[in-house]
Parts: sequence; structure tokens; C-alpha cells
Amino acid sequence: MMNRRYPEPSATETDTDIAIVGGGLSGTLTACLLGRAGYRVTLIDRHRVFPQEFRVEQIGREEIEKLEQLQLLTPLFKVAAPFDDIVNLHRGRILDRTHGQHYGFFYNRLMGAMRAALPETVNFVVGQVTGLRTSAKQQRISILGKDELTARLLVLATGMGDMLHRDLGISHKSIGERRSLAFGFNIRPLQSNRFRHTALSYHGDGNGIDRLDLFPVADATRANLFLFRDPRDSWVRSLHDNPKQALIATFPSLVDHFGDFEIASRIDSWLTEITLAENCRQDGVVLIGDAYLTSSPATGLGVSRLLTDVERLCRTYVPQWMTETAIDHTRIAAYYDDPEKADMDIGSVQMADRHFNLTAKTDVGWRLRRQFHFTRRRILYGIESISPALAAKLHQLKTIRTRSALRSAVLNSKPVA
Repeated sequence: MMNRRYPEPSATETDTDIAIVGGGLSGTLTACLLGRAGYRVTLIDRHRVFPQEFRVEQIGREEIEKLEQLQLLTPLFKVAAPFDDIVNLHRGRILDRTHGQHYGFFYNRLMGAMRAALPETVNFVVGQVTGLRTSAKQQRISILGKDELTARLLVLATGMGDMLHRDLGISHKSIGERRSLAFGFNIRPLQSNRFRHTALSYHGDGNGIDRLDLFPVADATRANLFLFRDPRDSWVRSLHDNPKQALIATFPSLVDHFGDFEIASRIDSWLTEITLAENCRQDGVVLIGDAYLTSSPATGLGVSRLLTDVERLCRTYVPQWMTETAIDHTRIAAYYDDPEKADMDIGSVQMADRHFNLTAKTDVGWRLRRQFHFTRRRILYGIESISPALAAKLHQLKTIRTRSALRSAVLNSKPVA
């Protein structure tokens, strides 16, 4: 077995308190927190160095605050580019501006920094898990070409597509009728060495395109494009064939507001279907992040929901479970039923539905709601230019109403678990 910092252990020394399968963001953050708490943690992933993958590439104030509360923000500083002003456009005109700290980054670089921050109590194993045997008292993890690992608790942070779920009888059901399609690529300025704004978000207009985000990352400007269209759609094909022309045709005055540009990298894509794990309340094993519930990237709530999973698991439930002689399914169920986690899960699903409706619905009702949504934002922006204090109060009231409405919808919704 490959040990991250220690000599090759024997089979009897591979026993650990908690085994985490999946070394992406959710698994690595979980390992970091539990390792700091003094538990013997083994993190297992197929990749010694995390590969370049298109995943989340920017976070805002809510995620920053959560990372700070968990004392996990420092690694981000080493690989991310900060920005605090986003110009929002709609129909070729400035809609408003978003103020507040944000960070842009490449996902694989973030993962490298987070892995480097793992404490000494975390044993990092490079390998492919080929089998699982679980019970209330002991979990057995088979790793290709290595010794079998035993643990008291098994955490699956493997995303929805992992075959290991099937070994345990866990399946995934779709809970959203529409899939979200995201694209990521670099752009660079033409005729100048910089763009007119640090960051820009251009909102679609009911054509199935949610928005185009342009923001800084280390040594580049990154573009994230979110839409609700079939991957075989003619517009999607045009984006691959002639990306600059497709963007300019779809987002009027983009060049005028941001500056002329060229595509400077390959175009990566990410297709997401909202799915929920079923039959996951089992002895000795718990799912976190996308392994339990996927998030639509268009909502921007994926990292916040993931951090809620990690915080509730590491700060509340693992300390309880580790004092027990057995971790049966009733104890595992308490994590899935946690009110804070449930609120975040349901809110994430509802926000995905709202983004789809505002982006793609063409009936009269949703056309009017879309028009009202953008008109209200323009009015608030106009008030802000005249009276920032009054605008701040209106923004605060809007936030309170939004949270109250979401909370009410959550309480009246069926559980997602």
C-alpha cells in the first residue's frame, strides 16, 4: 500500500478509523477536517496528482465564509485570483454590478493545494478500490494490487457515477427533468493586454442560455457558460465549430463592454443531471457531495452545499459515531435528516428548477416573470447610483424575502432523502 508520508505499512497497520474513497474536493476537505480532529484517516484516490478536469472554478462570499469558518481558506489563496466587482449585462446593457469577494481558480490546482494541506494523521493511498464489504462495526475496502483496508466508517465521495455504489445496492434516481450543460475555456484579449473589466456576467434572455461568466484565474481569463439545451443542439455545435462567432452572436455588445478576445484553450464541457442516491441509509457507510445529490452548476450552489455536507458530517456526526461500538443505519440516517443539510439539499434542487424556468420556459407567465426579474434589478441599480444606503437596505430586504420564501418552500416540500 502506498503511504503518503510513511514507510510501506504491513496489512495489520492499515486499519484506520475512517476510510474516504474519492480524493476530489469533498473527500479531501473531509479528510483534512477529520485528520485535524485527531482521527486516523485514510484517503483513497486513483490519481496521485489530480488531473486537469472542468469542475467548479469560482466561489463567492458564502463559500469563502464557510471555508474560513472551517479554517480551510489558506490553501485557496495560493492558487486563486481574487476579484470583488462583477459587471452584469443583459440585452447589451449593464444590468447592475455585484460587489463582494470572489476567487477564480483551476480545479486541479485547487485540489493540489488542498491535498498539500492534509495533516500528518491522513494516510493518502493511490489506488483503485475494487470492492466493499460493510457492516455496523467494520468496513473492508479492497484496493487493486494492495492490502485490504479496514475501517470503522466508510465515506464515499466518489460522485454519482462510481460503480462502487452498485456493490452496496445504492442507485440514483433523477429528480429534475432538465439537464444542465456547462462549458469552460480560456480567453485572451486582442489589441490590448487587458480587458475592460476584471469580471463580467452576461445573462441570457429566455433562449435556453443561462449566462456567460468571465473572470480571472491564475495567469488567464476564464469563461464559464451555463445553458439548458440538448448537447446535440445546433447552437452547441456552433460553439464548438466557431466559438467566438457563436458568443458574439448570442451576447450583443459583448466585445464593446469587455473587449475583443480570442479563444485561448480547448473548450471543456460538463453535463449534469440532478440525481439523488437511493438505499444509502446503510450500516457503516455515508455519502457526501455529488455521491448523494448532484447540483446544477448554473446555480452556483454546488460548493456551498458540499461544504454543508462536510461541516455537518465532520463537526457533528463523526464525533458522535466514533464514541459508539457500532455505526448502524439509524445513526447514519441522522446525517441525511440533519435540518441544515436538508434545507441546503432541497434549496439546491429548487434553485436549479428556478434557473431552468427563467432560462428556458417560453410561456406567457414565465416571460413576464423573466421581464420583472431583470427590470427589478435595473431599478435597484439605478437607485444605488443615487442613494447607495437606500439600495443597500432594499438589497437586504430582498435577501431576507428570498431566504424566507426558500425556507417556506423547503418546509412544505417532500424530503429528498
